[in-house]
Amino acid sequence: MSSAPPQLRTLDHPDSAEIRLEDVLHALSDPARLQVVHYLAGGGEASCSEIDLAVSKSTSTHHFRVLREAGVIRQVYRGTAKMSCLRREDLDTLFPGLLEAVLRAYETRCARRA
Repeated sequence: MSSAPPQLRTLDHPDSAEIRLEDVLHALSDPARLQVVHYLAGGGEASCSEIDLAVSKSTSTHHFRVLREAGVIRQVYRGTAKMSCLRREDLDTLFPGLLEAVLRAYETRCARRA
């Protein structure tokens, strides 16, 4: 009797052709989600727990889901961790300059608060 190979957990992501501007703008309209995007813009991928959001775990999960479903981030499971990375290439191709403008505005706002 052979055992079945373990099932890989996958998450739904829109194809790059399915990413809509209004969904991206909605995803980027929340300060917690902007914090996630800013963190991920630093490069590489990060687990959800690496990004310290001042919200409950369920709210944090919601924010990551909104970003993923809008096509702003890509998430994959690595063991039990859900790793996230920014879909910068897709966003820059579809909406040139948008991500850089949003990140610059976020950094300016953070600098004013400091």
